[in-house]
Amino acid sequence: MKEFVQIHTRDNVVIALQPLPTGHRLEVKGQTIVLLQPVERGHKIAIKDIAAGADIIKYGYPIGIATTVIQTGEHVHVQNVRTKLGEVSNYRYEPNLHPAVYPDRKLTFNGFKRKNGEVGIRNEIWIVPTVGCVNGIAEQIIREFKAEINPTGIDGIEVFKHNYGCSQLGDDHQNTKQILTDIALHPNAGGVLVLGLGCENNKIDEFKTGLGNFDESRIKFLSTQKVQDEVSEAIVLMKEIYEVMQQDKRETVPLSALKVGLKCGGSDGLSGITANPLVGLFSDFLISQGGTTVLTEVPEMFGAETILMGRCVNRNVFEKTVHLINDFKQYFIDLKQPIYENPSPGNKAGGISTLEDKSLGCTQKGGTATVTDVLKYGERVKEHGLNLLSAPGNDLVSTTALGAAGCQLVLFTTGRGTPFGSFIPTLKIATNAELAKNKPHWIDFNAGPLAEDMSFEEGLEALITLITDIANGKKANHEKSGFREIAIFKSGVTL
Repeated sequence: MKEFVQIHTRDNVVIALQPLPTGHRLEVKGQTIVLLQPVERGHKIAIKDIAAGADIIKYGYPIGIATTVIQTGEHVHVQNVRTKLGEVSNYRYEPNLHPAVYPDRKLTFNGFKRKNGEVGIRNEIWIVPTVGCVNGIAEQIIREFKAEINPTGIDGIEVFKHNYGCSQLGDDHQNTKQILTDIALHPNAGGVLVLGLGCENNKIDEFKTGLGNFDESRIKFLSTQKVQDEVSEAIVLMKEIYEVMQQDKRETVPLSALKVGLKCGGSDGLSGITANPLVGLFSDFLISQGGTTVLTEVPEMFGAETILMGRCVNRNVFEKTVHLINDFKQYFIDLKQPIYENPSPGNKAGGISTLEDKSLGCTQKGGTATVTDVLKYGERVKEHGLNLLSAPGNDLVSTTALGAAGCQLVLFTTGRGTPFGSFIPTLKIATNAELAKNKPHWIDFNAGPLAEDMSFEEGLEALITLITDIANGKKANHEKSGFREIAIFKSGVTL
């Protein structure tokens, strides 16, 4: 079993692949390194003396600076490393485009073609509440609808509960409207009941206008205050939707129809070694087939943003990326919060020391593809290729934003594990085999063997197979468990 990995030849640290005791000897390029402290899996070990104030190099880039002299063989972590990042910055456009290209393999999957040309990988009925006040009614409607007709031939019936839709102002109100509109238009929904109360800020009439040219046979509306028996009225509308959906059949479509979100959570020191690079390979592969991927978690781009900026297709996309980064930093500043209060306690326990450390691992999920567009929060994908999306790192908020952007599924890498699932299939990819073994009901794919004897080519093929199966209708583990949630970004006052 491998004991360590040096990610880049320029690195002055290596990463432990298993717990190692004090005094353990490592052979690193002909040099014997004696560990001065015990080191846990995923943590860093100095392979040369590092002066106080000198850069700690990992992934070939600085991830922080030494706060004291670090000796060869010493554990390199939060006790002797700090970030070197600043706040809002000026950037220069210096294109550095070297995307990996894979041959077009003409791969296909069986999806649901929608009238507007989009393709769904699920055919579900969704209830979208305009306001949190009707969450309970929505659950009651589903219970009684299922009891009355025992629906078959569809992939599921869900309500996506939230706490908003009223007592909101400004951006918060607009964000709620936009995300719920995006969900109602999502191709994984064969039909949608938009359920309102009647007195909320998020008025049904305005919501309906915001949908634009939609399929009226598949999206229905009910304001519960305007009818005597809201449940029976809703069931009538649900039956109409259900009858239309009975005609839906899966059809063969090219893999290029996929839009895949890229996300991580509960990261550890192996995230940037196994799962994230693998997802990056898949991103490059899908884009080479004509498909689309979306990378988000803007605060976890801080420290790696110049790499993404160098991959922007043109100056306009570069400028949008600059605004993406600086506007999110300004959000922290305006609220008088530290920009770099990251990584999380769980990240640190897993071996991640600074935000640069986290970001350089995180952004690997975007592979090497050219950045073709940058999306605002709530904005939908318009360009094929790699897109950047404005959203925070919070798992539920950012995964919801990826689905709202039009992604039919999300690849979610994790070193510590999480059971949640968003309103679209959310595939959990373990960075280490121990997690996959301990939580098989959470984890959909084990990338841990990539630290041992599995090649990345083998891993990529296995991941392509899994994603194709999911697109064809196989359920992710969170779907089997019934864990389906949304969360909407909030930054302002509540009335």
